[in-house]
Amino acid sequence: MRFLSRRLVMPNDLNFAGSLFGGRILEWIDEEAYIFAACQLDAKSLVTKHIGAISFDTSAYQGDVVEFGLGVKKVGKSSVTVTCVVRNKQTKQNICVADDIVFVHIDPETRTPQPHGKTKAELDALPIETPM
Repeated sequence: MRFLSRRLVMPNDLNFAGSLFGGRILEWIDEEAYIFAACQLDAKSLVTKHIGAISFDTSAYQGDVVEFGLGVKKVGKSSVTVTCVVRNKQTKQNICVADDIVFVHIDPETRTPQPHGKTKAELDALPIETPM
């Protein structure tokens, strides 16, 4: 798994207890997973179909830098399933794991599923750019 992007936990990302709000991290996961899937498939007409098990392990706090590790788990005819691990950049402790995030490639006009034409082997062979 490659850790591809980072975010700084800001005051408006916190819950009443002063830790990273679960809803905010889920928003970030959906966005980061979409970007990853769209780049892997070289297609931007994707919709989130399903987000499976989500496990929260530790908290993050204001000023922490969190990073997102993403990988392709499964590839279907019109779908791609992604796993996302969110961890604290400094401590390397997992904050959250979101498994089975399914995106479906759709026709932008009809909004119906369309084959994306990629295989898991092709996606696994793609070079992944790392952040600077």
